[in-house]
Amino acid sequence: MALLKQLRLFVTLGLGLACLGTQESLWAQGNRSPNVIVILCDNLGYGDIGCFGSKLHRTPNLDQMAAEGMKFTDLYAASGVCTPSRAALLTGCYPPRVDMHKSDIGGAVLQPVSPKGLSPDEITIAELLKTKGYATTIIGKWHLGDQLPFLPTRQGFDSFYGIPYSDDMTPREGKPWPDLPLMRDEVVIDAPVDLNTATRLYTLEAIRFITENRQRPFFLYLAQAMPGSTRAPYASDAFRGKSENGPWGDSIEELDWSTGQILKTLDLLQLKEQTLVIWTSDNGAPRRNPVQGSNEPLKGWGYTTAEGGMRVPTIAWWPGTVPGGTECAEVASLMDLYPTIAHLAGAELPQDRVIDGKDILPLLKGEPGAKSPHEAFYYYMFDQLQAVRSGDWKLYLPLENVRGGWQQEKEAFAQPRLFNLKSDLKETTDVAKQNPAVVERMTRLAEKMQADLGDDENPAPGRRQAGNFPEPTARTLPQ
Repeated sequence: MALLKQLRLFVTLGLGLACLGTQESLWAQGNRSPNVIVILCDNLGYGDIGCFGSKLHRTPNLDQMAAEGMKFTDLYAASGVCTPSRAALLTGCYPPRVDMHKSDIGGAVLQPVSPKGLSPDEITIAELLKTKGYATTIIGKWHLGDQLPFLPTRQGFDSFYGIPYSDDMTPREGKPWPDLPLMRDEVVIDAPVDLNTATRLYTLEAIRFITENRQRPFFLYLAQAMPGSTRAPYASDAFRGKSENGPWGDSIEELDWSTGQILKTLDLLQLKEQTLVIWTSDNGAPRRNPVQGSNEPLKGWGYTTAEGGMRVPTIAWWPGTVPGGTECAEVASLMDLYPTIAHLAGAELPQDRVIDGKDILPLLKGEPGAKSPHEAFYYYMFDQLQAVRSGDWKLYLPLENVRGGWQQEKEAFAQPRLFNLKSDLKETTDVAKQNPAVVERMTRLAEKMQADLGDDENPAPGRRQAGNFPEPTARTLPQ
């Protein structure tokens, strides 16, 4: 049964649309905050969809979404890796600030049955929105801790339907992990989950949530599991083997379909003009052999601080508020969603802690002359500050032991390197020697940030602690 047909069935079975007239009048009076949907793909590259340049993947729904909304061409995840990136999105903070820049055993991402997780003392965007009467849910991949105190239902979300960590974290030699669990709230309902059905099931769950909560403001965080971390991404029967780029392309074309179903649902329920939808990715496509994803026209791969690792394709859609067919080339970040959404909901930001994100509502609205609110954006890998962007300039800092996926280019970090990203997206021409004043200014910006956050060996006062659960247990099916 088609998903929209199922939606109409929901309505027929008693959910009804009688409220819509009242709802519209409330909007006319400005008495209701907007709905917010954030769709976050996993490892999807900058050049993997049509409106960002892909010639391989058919993405008509995303292309139409961009035609009706705004493309952000210079928007960054706060990390080239998923756990830190997701922590930054939900807290509005650079990953080292909330101690989510590495796992408890030194890797970049949290593993199953880890004692570490996003601290319950952090205030997520979902928790802020709850203070304003929002219904909140996460559907999809969490990856910020799989122990009870760290689950989404303890971090401001009314409900959770999805997997607690990455799709590739399954039992293997040397890794006695449990079968990959599908959870509803705090209970495992299936294991091992069939990831071929993930995108379809998440889409149906999202439609159900939107439908059931259409009479109140809602926040839907749809953290898609695809194209994912496995070497062969998953797709349902309707999409498997149908693209021109193998399993990677199949999964992306199904993600496009999913987005189309959600936008059509908003149209059917007359919620288009009351809903901000942000579509993006948690980091760039990782290096694969053979190549699968694309970060073109950017340099490099996910899991690095190259542009291809951290600059993510982003579309904002909100008919009547976000101007259609537009592009924004100002520097922005997924961290900025935190204060921007809070502003839209009328929620006050926490005053007892630093929030690194900035309100980018003027950019979203396409206000004349609107500029990036960031003096600089900082590229972190683990605890290591590797680069700084200010305006069109990007400076790689000199590092003796560069971390992350730079193994083939470690020698390049022997000295500072400067690139003009406006004219050199591929980061091919180092112009540091020709611009010593720019290098000096950006080095001072880096020193200021390092004085705030430091690193693991020399932590600075701007850091907060992650959560710790000393006796972790596996998420498994109830006995």
